Amino acid sequence: MSEAIRASNTPYAVDVESGKNYFWCACGKSGKQPFCDGSHGGTGFTPVKYMATESKKIFFCGCKATATQPMCDGSHKKI
Repeated sequence: MSEAIRASNTPYAVDVESGKNYFWCACGKSGKQPFCDGSHGGTGFTPVKYMATESKKIFFCGCKATATQPMCDGSHKKI
């Protein structure tokens, strides 16, 4: 699998908690989007770790085309 599967046409808004780690699905196959559930096995993709430094709402990429993994950079509007 050379390209990630587009999981969503919009980003995922998530309230993150300071000090907690989150593992973003990079392959697009996870059933628990935007987070990894291990579905990437054999794809060549690995999840991307995000450590929250403060509690706030952030936007995880859903289209999997972002240049700023795991955060949305608006790439879903260009595809």
